[in-house]
Amino acid sequence: MEEFLSSCRRAAQVDQDPAGSGFHVVLGNEACDVDSMVCALTYAYFLSKTAQSQMLALPLLNIRQADLVLRSDNVYLLRQVGLSPDLLLFRDQLDLRALQKAGRLRLTLVDHNVLPSSDSDLEGAVVEVIDHHLLEREPSPFCPVTVETVGSCATLVTERIIQKTPEILDQQVAQLLYAAVVLDCVNMAPSAGKVTVKDSELALALESRFPALPPRGALFHNLNNAKFDVTGLNTEQMLLKDMKSVSGSLNLAISVLYINLQDFLQGVELEAELSAFCLKFGFDLLLLMTISFTESSEPIRELAVFSHSTTCREEVSLYLEQARNPALKLRPISTLYPHITAYQQGNSLASRKKLLPIVKDFLKERDGDGRLGDGRLGDLVAAAVEEEECRVPPTPMNSLVEGCPLDGGLPRISAHDLEEKFSKMADSDL
Repeated sequence: MEEFLSSCRRAAQVDQDPAGSGFHVVLGNEACDVDSMVCALTYAYFLSKTAQSQMLALPLLNIRQADLVLRSDNVYLLRQVGLSPDLLLFRDQLDLRALQKAGRLRLTLVDHNVLPSSDSDLEGAVVEVIDHHLLEREPSPFCPVTVETVGSCATLVTERIIQKTPEILDQQVAQLLYAAVVLDCVNMAPSAGKVTVKDSELALALESRFPALPPRGALFHNLNNAKFDVTGLNTEQMLLKDMKSVSGSLNLAISVLYINLQDFLQGVELEAELSAFCLKFGFDLLLLMTISFTESSEPIRELAVFSHSTTCREEVSLYLEQARNPALKLRPISTLYPHITAYQQGNSLASRKKLLPIVKDFLKERDGDGRLGDGRLGDLVAAAVEEEECRVPPTPMNSLVEGCPLDGGLPRISAHDLEEKFSKMADSDL
């Protein structure tokens, strides 16, 4: 794997020929959690051993290089398998649009099946999809799609490799795939509602082929500890760590927070920090989904809605309370903050993956009524850092990380800036 990744970096760095053969890029989602990273690395490696094309198969992490430090479980796993982050290629190191314009780009999407609106101009380069989320892609005879609702996309990549080229599996590749499956499937615990029969079968297949793999319990424990370590993070870092956004007449962000909600709400300046975050990134409302685990690995979820617009906050809160597909079973929690509505979430199996379609339906209905905005519904966009409660990490500032690109803290924002923003938001309620 090291030799393959080194060759990819060299090829990308010296690629100056506009008439060259180009690259077959394997691209994970914008959350770039462990599952997404592993699938990009291992499937590109698989293509390099099997593809007949002259294009070099190349894994690309769909984040900036500076943001890897925010994904502490990714960093931990790379170190455990002996791969240096310096071998990886990141989104800000390869100009996909220039390659696309020159006709030198093919894209395989892993761990997502549609490009966000910000990348819609790359759609013509997509030649294959492997994913485990809800299918949103329109069918096309030119783009084979493998979508199954298993617990981990790495399960599907493992299956493809074992079926086609099992000889390329070694301890390192197997451990990458195995770690992604175990982490995404919450230690294969049925009570977490993630693992499927296929996940279990492929995990067992890896265990039987590579008996030196770490015990799954210890592996999950160590990855989970790395992922959920939020020591030293400020509010902005915690929000960015695992965030997705949805846009329509409103711009909403959904952040998974790896902390008990009551602990998060203890921040003295929390509302000011949330306000500054919305102003900086252009959000009208924040949905905060906290997740923690019992000693038996069962998830505990809580939910909070923040907005300075009372109308927006009440509309979203009511819609979530009345949701039935699935029912979130929300129970209100009192808070001291006038602009935050908080809940215990009785349905602990309803992860952000289940929450996103509800939010998108809310925007469709809201926009369809013509009550606000121009009726445009944006695509799902991961705004900074991934996907899924188990899918992207919380992270820096632990023993694995020397620092964080956001250590400088929040930018200075004047009271006048905040007042102007809130005034505009209030006008939109009318």
